[in-house]
Amino acid sequence: MPFELSVDLTTLAILAVVAFIAGFIDAIAGGGGLLTTPALLTAGMPPHLVLGTNKLSSTFGSATASFTFYRRKLFHPRQWVHAIVGTLIGALAGAVVAHYLPAETLNKMLPVIVFGCGVYLLFGGTPKAPLDADAPIKKKWQGAQGFGLGFYDGVAGPGTGAFWTVSTMLLHPIDLVKASGVARSMNFVSNAAALSVFIINGSVDWIVGLAMGISVMCGAFFGARSAISGGAKFIRPVFITVVLGLTVRLAWQHWFSVA
Repeated sequence: MPFELSVDLTTLAILAVVAFIAGFIDAIAGGGGLLTTPALLTAGMPPHLVLGTNKLSSTFGSATASFTFYRRKLFHPRQWVHAIVGTLIGALAGAVVAHYLPAETLNKMLPVIVFGCGVYLLFGGTPKAPLDADAPIKKKWQGAQGFGLGFYDGVAGPGTGAFWTVSTMLLHPIDLVKASGVARSMNFVSNAAALSVFIINGSVDWIVGLAMGISVMCGAFFGARSAISGGAKFIRPVFITVVLGLTVRLAWQHWFSVA
């Protein structure tokens, strides 16, 4: 039964609180799944439902954060049409082939890749481009960037926001605040696309997902506003902290845990 409550009310309330915190963090630096995915697993939800339910709640958060950046004129969809289309196609393809793609090698590489994003932001120079959504943006690599990261988000997901933030600053380049807006917006596109596949496969717990989604949405609203008002000085330490935490979790999960 798709609408049968799979957890008790106390557990649902705890999941909602975790989702709020995850939404706040995800809107700033990405990595909200670092909290929500283990929380859903700890609640005893079957693994096949964890991915779809988490994708549902994440879609709420990324939609809220991306709209907040859009309203503040830090993201202009017309400048990123190629990236949006590439992300949509990549995420759909990734979600479809997720069950067939050998992921062991990719999973073992993830901690290194995610950590590399944190190291770049820690030691690399952050572009000082003006916060102007009307400034010209290069379109040359948008399609490939969108497809690659969309495909990855459809297949796996951890660290997608970090990859978007760093790759956008490297390829275009734009400042950290605007890159965060791009990352949140593209996360929404890939989340929504992958979610559609999970829904078709019946892999979503709607009550839990909607309850967490509302909490994630509230957290994302405050997180996005904090990121915009605090600027790079606020985003940078949060981003680096999240990346380090994500690196530790992925390394433990894919390098040291015993199957």
